[in-house]
Amino acid sequence: MHKHPNTPRMLRWRPAAAALAATVAATAFLAVPSAQANEPSDPPSSTQMPAPTPGFPLPTPHTQTAHDPASDFTSKWTRADAKQIMAQSDSKVQPGQNSMSPDVTMPEIPEDFPAMNDDVWVWDTWSLTDEKANQISYKGYDVIFSLVADRHAGYGFDQRHWNARIGYFFRKTNADPAKDKWNYGGHLFLDNTSIGNTEWSGSTRLMKGNQVNVFYTATTFYDVKERNAGGGGIAPDAVIAKALGNIHADKNGVTFDGFQHTKLLEPDGKLYQNKAQNPGFAFRDPYTFADPAHPGKTYMVFEGNTGGKRGDYRCKSEDLGYAKGDPNAENLDEVNSKGAYYQTANVGLAVADNKDLTKWHFLPPILSANCVNDQTERPQIFIQNENGKNKYYLFTISHQFTYAAGMRGPDGVYGFVGDGVRSDYQPMNNSGLALGSPTDLNLPSESPEAPTPNQNGRQFQAYSHYVQPGGLVQSFIDNVNGVRGGSLSPTVKINFRDGVSKVDRSFGQNGLGPFGYLPTNVHVGGNGLYK
Repeated sequence: MHKHPNTPRMLRWRPAAAALAATVAATAFLAVPSAQANEPSDPPSSTQMPAPTPGFPLPTPHTQTAHDPASDFTSKWTRADAKQIMAQSDSKVQPGQNSMSPDVTMPEIPEDFPAMNDDVWVWDTWSLTDEKANQISYKGYDVIFSLVADRHAGYGFDQRHWNARIGYFFRKTNADPAKDKWNYGGHLFLDNTSIGNTEWSGSTRLMKGNQVNVFYTATTFYDVKERNAGGGGIAPDAVIAKALGNIHADKNGVTFDGFQHTKLLEPDGKLYQNKAQNPGFAFRDPYTFADPAHPGKTYMVFEGNTGGKRGDYRCKSEDLGYAKGDPNAENLDEVNSKGAYYQTANVGLAVADNKDLTKWHFLPPILSANCVNDQTERPQIFIQNENGKNKYYLFTISHQFTYAAGMRGPDGVYGFVGDGVRSDYQPMNNSGLALGSPTDLNLPSESPEAPTPNQNGRQFQAYSHYVQPGGLVQSFIDNVNGVRGGSLSPTVKINFRDGVSKVDRSFGQNGLGPFGYLPTNVHVGGNGLYK
């Protein structure tokens, strides 16, 4: 059992953060939302999709029509859709500025951001939730889970991925988010007990009583030393797993124990690419939820790649998605000649076969990004009632350097809306881009490890965004103008309705809320005795 230390290490925050408290107090989202949908986002000032831009192809028409979750219909994020990112970007900005619309641009994070914890780097983060994505206050405590890695183990920030563990933090629900610190509880699982030697992202659900199910990516690296030294080495194995355990809360804080681990899914090589087909395959980030349209069923979305040996796929006209006769359309042969077929991301779907959630089977992907992008990480389903009808938002994150040849977009959140879990998803804002770090899309794509000096210094300021009830978006700091991160970013807010999103710059201070702000909206087990 993990013991809460008598003198917990607290987060270091600069005094400037305290000024944010009053401005965000009204956005604590304590009302219990509808049983049929998430706490809705505020609508943007306009819900009109961006108008067509001369010189660019038209986006692919999408109906948003729902299909049976078990059917073989897969929606496509097409090149015609993704071309709208550049269509909506300003080609005339000075080099190194932000070329994207302010509506989809995350406000700039200050360089003097606080270190969240002195001992661990922190990145992908999620909340304790229920099956409807409500964020749960447990006996008066908010609880979050993060990938963490030891800052003092001798490897660098960019070697954190093959040393990742799931850690957890907690603080009292009635805390002031700008003044009161997250307490670090340590690793969630005891050493050498999880499946694999590395733990990657997932989701955590409160079950009956004090039970929690932690769905996670169990990754096994066979050459950690070589990886830490910067080498390539043997590609890792990855499976989706879960751990059922117990949560406890008392006056000293929150602890966990009793975890029992179960392997759930590994890629089949047919619907979802496996290691034998591609050593760089993606199979990770399980997110489970209940669908009000299909009572009694539990679904899971996850990141995958189209099944088949890497390089064998060839782009098809439906991957391009251009209208017949569009004068700005790309030629299929030219797209294939550029090697765009190497990028084959998808968002996978699985359904549980028992109430214990220990047995699952694959369903076809709900979204493919063949010839557009190679990563659709940390997908979420967010159900929001709009005009009396539930609309299903599929959010995912992606990098600029994972786009296919001829495509360009920022690190950030990408969203799609439809009438069901399996829909002909409409890309938000016609392009899919919902929120990106400030980027000059006129310049070539790069990576956070080696950005060039002429690009916007905040193009990699934040990543691994997590959309919360009410449109709040949490992420972690990666690289702010050359200062590397490893701490949680200021939370921002996006307003969205009818597939249109807009950054809410009235939230917090000029659009930036407190660092690491993940408020709860449902209380379980009483409000707690330890105020």
